[in-house]
Amino acid sequence: MRRASRLSRARPVVLALSLSVVGLTGACGADGGPGTDAVLFENARILIGDGSAPIENGAFLVEAGRFTHVGQTGAIDVPRGAQRVDLGGRTVMPALINTHAHLGSTRAELIAQLGHFAFWGVGAVQSLGHDSAALALEMRSDTTPGIARYLTAGRGITAPEPGRTETPYWVTSAEQARAAVRELAAARIPLLKIWVDDRNGQYEKLGPELYGAVIDEAHANGQRVAAHIFSLEDAKGLLRAGVDAFAHGIRDTDIDDEGLALFRERPDVVLIPNLPDRGEATDVGWLAATIPAGQLEEIQAAMTDRPDVQQRFAIQARNLGRLNEAGVRIAMGTDGSAAWAAHVEMEDMVAAGMSPARVIVASTRNGARLLGLEDTGTIEVGRSADFIVLDADPLEDIRNTRRINAVWLRGAPVDRAAISARQLAGT
Repeated sequence: MRRASRLSRARPVVLALSLSVVGLTGACGADGGPGTDAVLFENARILIGDGSAPIENGAFLVEAGRFTHVGQTGAIDVPRGAQRVDLGGRTVMPALINTHAHLGSTRAELIAQLGHFAFWGVGAVQSLGHDSAALALEMRSDTTPGIARYLTAGRGITAPEPGRTETPYWVTSAEQARAAVRELAAARIPLLKIWVDDRNGQYEKLGPELYGAVIDEAHANGQRVAAHIFSLEDAKGLLRAGVDAFAHGIRDTDIDDEGLALFRERPDVVLIPNLPDRGEATDVGWLAATIPAGQLEEIQAAMTDRPDVQQRFAIQARNLGRLNEAGVRIAMGTDGSAAWAAHVEMEDMVAAGMSPARVIVASTRNGARLLGLEDTGTIEVGRSADFIVLDADPLEDIRNTRRINAVWLRGAPVDRAAISARQLAGT
């Protein structure tokens, strides 16, 4: 499990926004009538998710699961019979997009995990490279209410790694690599995963001839490739070969000018930094809403100052800071399966030098674009109504993304109280 670090000391309170009608019930508007499912949210500070200035005293209308109007309070025609929710100045932002996770292998496990992700405001999760069963493909169209959307990269591609998981394709020739890509294309996998890593010298890594074949074949099939990497030199080789995304940052050394130049030459490349544990003592009490007391105590006991871990974090943080300054496109991903880890990752990204505003864009719009989700990631007309209501402004302190008052996915409220109860009961 990915450990939390330097977290807020405030314990969360699980709240649900009341849908009782505020103001003029059944106010006359342009369209609609009795029985409409329209809900008007007003008196909010709206973060669109694209980096633009917040909409102060904002309002938005949700109909049939989508945003149909976004603007100022009092400036939206309200359908007759619509419910009205006064947000009382709270901040609203898009639901989070986690582009790098590894989840369960049964439907029951996945439904529980995706519900837990939804509790923490995650609207979509990409399982990156460890899925071999048909279930993973089927879950892409699952519409169970109150859970995060599920995406999969299917089976990843790597050089043989005896003793490790055999789920990925193990390839030793260019033709094997291309055949693996073609199978993933047939399964409609738009973003696939490769590993370019010798695992601390244990294995022969996927070399340029093989990862070049993967990238070439994927692009011929309209797919993109995300690479797990460790070293700067491999990052350079993959950039020259046309890779589309990195599922980790550079971890062995500080990036040099040549590396920065290669990133600048490829402005569409996406970096998912997946920062490591910061190695600092921190209070994890904010997890009490979904982590049973005994497990939380174990996590808390591990939250100590560890200088060796801090050094590993520092390398990756410096690299992320330099790439962020260079304008590299960044998305958010956490690895593992911890549903709450997105909030830790966002704090770590700020610690590495990104502004809260840029972290929010990375965790919403940029993630949606990387995963090909054209209907989510921002609060805009026509998008799926996937949003979080917060009791404090994350632009002031990114840890305020944890102060969740309510989560709505696909135009419906997530029952956070029920999810909390199930998680605490271990069911």
